[in-house]
Amino acid sequence: MNMPPVQPVFAVPRPRAARKAVVLALAFGLALAGCGVTNFTENYQRGYVLPEGALEQLPIGASQEQVLIVLGTPSTVATVSGEAFYYISQTAERKAAFMPYNVVDQRVVAVYFDKSRKVERLANYGMKDGKVFDFVSRTTQTGGEDFNYLTLLFKMMGR
Repeated sequence: MNMPPVQPVFAVPRPRAARKAVVLALAFGLALAGCGVTNFTENYQRGYVLPEGALEQLPIGASQEQVLIVLGTPSTVATVSGEAFYYISQTAERKAAFMPYNVVDQRVVAVYFDKSRKVERLANYGMKDGKVFDFVSRTTQTGGEDFNYLTLLFKMMGR
């Protein structure tokens, strides 16, 4: 018994249909890749992260120990004209993994103490319109040693 030779069951694609399928696959892949790049933003937090409602837990007259319990260890301490705790933070973001970070926000939370180590004043400094701005009292501070110290901190953080 002679059997006829086996013929392949699949059909050979035509060259034009194959090119069309490859072009459609590439277009679909590029469209998906483009969607991923436009939605990619990486945020990076440096320094102290202020807990929500933390400043409201510190009334004027609170002790230095209470401040340490609520806010934790300060980034730096100043003793120029009275004692002060500074909590420094910076938020940066970048649009793609190979791009540099752009600074979005810089903050310095300052807790000022009187001679008996009780909270005298709270301030949340940031940059607004290129100037150091207190977000608690809604004022821009002028002159003085403390202002120069904060200006120096913001300049160093911006580098």
